[in-house]
Amino acid sequence: MRDAVRTAVLVLATASAVSGCKVDDPPPITEAWTDDFSRNDIGRDYRPTSEVYTIVDGTLSAKGAYNHPLWLRKALPDDVVVEVDVWGRSSDGDLKVEVFGDGTSHARDKGAYTSTGYVLCMGGWNNSKSFIARGSEHGQDMTTRTQPKVVPGHKYHWKIVRQGGRLDWYVDDVNTPFLSYDDEIPYKGSGHRYFGFNNWQSDAYYDNLTITPL
Repeated sequence: MRDAVRTAVLVLATASAVSGCKVDDPPPITEAWTDDFSRNDIGRDYRPTSEVYTIVDGTLSAKGAYNHPLWLRKALPDDVVVEVDVWGRSSDGDLKVEVFGDGTSHARDKGAYTSTGYVLCMGGWNNSKSFIARGSEHGQDMTTRTQPKVVPGHKYHWKIVRQGGRLDWYVDDVNTPFLSYDDEIPYKGSGHRYFGFNNWQSDAYYDNLTITPL
């Protein structure tokens, strides 16, 4: 009986310690929020699933993450505008972010990975195509284009707009969407509230992230 009591006390103490160490997410985004990465480390607003994400000269650097995103821990509103400057220094392109994911998921080692949100990738597959994919970028639920290729060193300004079930992706302030995706059952609610930077093996950089509710 005493052993049973000791075990019960130990279990409760352990559970209490774990819950006490849990760090709550920052408040969700309800007004315009920006990050210019003018600091020395990633910071507590993000949940890294790889150690490759670093701050270099005031920009976010990623190389060789192999589908281990850097998740922003602030929840997105359902209708939103996400803007970010993106560029690469390698010829393989592959500049990538995720929107409306679960904020924690990542690939296992370098294996297959199915996103919990939408994947937006410019110059994927060795700079052969750009796409918006719903879930798996190896699946059928996507819209694609093959031109233009990612130009190494060129800083692209991305604007991603989600209203209802429509996702529009603009590049370099051109008024016509670079790609669009209409989703009859859009990712919303629990499990689909977060933005993430992602990367396979390209030398990618990100700066001036702005998120604005609509």
